[in-house]
Formats: sequence, structure tokens, C-alpha cells
Amino acid sequence: MAGVLDSVNQRTQLVGQNRLELLMFKLVGSQRFGINVFKVREVMPCPRLTLLPKQDKFIKGVAHIRGQTISVIDLSKATGGPEIKPDENSFVIIAEYNRSVQGFLVSGVERIVTLSWQDILPPPEGAGKSSYLTAVTEIDNEMVSILDVEKILNEISPISTELSDEVKDETVGQSLGERVIMIADDSTVARNQVKRALEPLGLKMVLAKNGQDALNQLNEMVQGCDSIDEKVALLISDIEMPEMDGYTLTAEIKSNEQLRKMPVILHTSLSGVFNNAMVEKVGAEDFIPKFHPDELATAVKKWLKVEELS
Repeated sequence: MAGVLDSVNQRTQLVGQNRLELLMFKLVGSQRFGINVFKVREVMPCPRLTLLPKQDKFIKGVAHIRGQTISVIDLSKATGGPEIKPDENSFVIIAEYNRSVQGFLVSGVERIVTLSWQDILPPPEGAGKSSYLTAVTEIDNEMVSILDVEKILNEISPISTELSDEVKDETVGQSLGERVIMIADDSTVARNQVKRALEPLGLKMVLAKNGQDALNQLNEMVQGCDSIDEKVALLISDIEMPEMDGYTLTAEIKSNEQLRKMPVILHTSLSGVFNNAMVEKVGAEDFIPKFHPDELATAVKKWLKVEELS
């Protein structure tokens, strides 16, 4: 176990092409789960937790860690499972999502495995909209579930998608005519957050559930055109996605003569440990950490260059 804990911090600096390292853990029972090591700051035995008055029912308490006060979420209870009872076997995974740091209480941490995003698949169709899964994979002949952490966090503390009045401008969409914006994200919650935030710009939007889905849609839409920007004005893509990540998607787009003119904004919760050199390497036009509606909308307006199209 000490080897796993010692290696997490080193591995958070790794950025691979269409690959990830997954920290495996358990909640209550034998089912195994995974979280991208790139999101993880630290893993530690569960520290002493302080209860807060009227705290959310999924918050186990707060811990004072390295000069920060961090809320610790019972990850089992937050996903509809039994409550985790902190003991000598329980751990807290300190992770950064959407510009904030959270602790996730888990009943046990196993090891880190290296995988290709091609081995990470969308959840089964029958999982339903209420599912907390964003992806699944197979390790040691067992299914490992990857949780939709953005959905969990949004249910505990909903993120506002409201644009400020000075950013709203429905004429942006009017300037594009029939051209659309594509949003690629494996989290249903995240896709809808982006969609709601950009609706006040009057944009027509199409959605893709991961990088491969986005690339398939783009290749289909470009048929009969000289360039995809005749139909799609901009792509907003998450980085972490099953089957094909945002880095690989961007690289595929920029290496394709029919697709390369379309601007790509990488929009991701990998805010704290993001490698800017990787964005330049794959050719993305911009990187926006999740989730600030005004910042995203301003970047969209910038790369659409609306004044040149009107």
C-alpha cells in the first residue's frame, strides 16, 4: 500500500497520448472503481474528520490537510450505496476537479494500472440517466467502474451555468447561420452545463459522448464539403473520455485537411496539473479549465471571430 501512496504524486505529472493511469479503489463490497491519477493530489489514511453544522448528508466531515480545509465526501453514499464507516482500512483520495479540491472517502485503495483510453468504454446502454458511471473497463477479468465525479459534485453543490448580462449576446449564433458548435464530453452533466451556458449566445449545438463519437460525427458531416468549418464552427472538447481522449481527438482533427481549420477548445477539469505543452503539441487553439460560464463563453466568442463572419 505504501508503494501506491508514494507513487501517486509522481504519476500526476504524466500526460500520455490516448492513455491514462487509473488508481483503483473500493467502496463498500467487492466492486472495484477507478479514478484517473491525473486528478489525484494525494492518497492518505482517513484523517480525523470534523463535523460541520447542517453539512450535506454526503459530506462525512472536513479535514485540515496541508494548510487547507477540505470537505470529505462519502463516495459510496453519494452514489446510492451504503455509508462508509471510517476505520484503519479506509482512505481519503484528495483530488482536484473544476478548480476546487475535494476529499473522497473510500474503504480501500488497491494499485495503479496503466491503460489505453481505447480500453475504456462508455457505460452499458441500460445503465440509464440516473447512473453514476461515466465509463467502464476490464482489469484482471473483472469490470472496473469509473464514476462520473462531475455529476456527484454537481448534486452536492450545483454549478451555476448563468452568463452575466455583459457576456450574453444572441447575435453570435445569428452570425453563424446554419453552422453549429460541437460539444464533446463523456459526462452528461458536463455536456448539459456547457450547452446551457452557451444558449444565451443563440448557438446551435450538437453533442458527442466521447472523442471517437465526435470524430465519427465530424467525418460524416464533412462529406461533400471542402472543409468542416462550412458546417461546424467550433469544437469544445473534454480531455478525459473513453475510447478516444481529447488530446488524440485534437491531433486527429489537426492532421486531417478537411477538419483542421475548425478551432478546438479543450475544456477540462484537469485544472491543477495541466500540461500546457501538450495542448501546443496537439494543436488545440485554447484551454479553459472547468467551469466558469463567462470565461467559456468569452473564449467561444473569441475563436468564432464573429465580427469577421457578420
